[in-house]
Amino acid sequence: MALPTLTPEQRAEALKKAAAARTARKELRDKIASGEETIPAVLGRAKTDQIVGKTKVADLLKSVPGWGPAKVSKVMEEAGIDASRRAAGLGERQRAALIEKVG
Repeated sequence: MALPTLTPEQRAEALKKAAAARTARKELRDKIASGEETIPAVLGRAKTDQIVGKTKVADLLKSVPGWGPAKVSKVMEEAGIDASRRAAGLGERQRAALIEKVG
């Protein structure tokens, strides 16, 4: 499928929206790292909050203090979650298993 041809104004607007989304996801990860947000609370609003929903689960977990790539991979594998899964794409069982592992 070919990408649509955008005018320079449309392209600039799309770039601005993408940058804003990246900034919002970074702020979310920072809040998790600082303890302002918890993984269960964030996952609870993944279906309704577009920023949370489009964030990869692995990125959210890596934001937890003391959690590195090895621990995140192990927990996600035990919960049956693919490494590229986004928060909104988690099923109820996956979400419950993940919350149980994270505590």
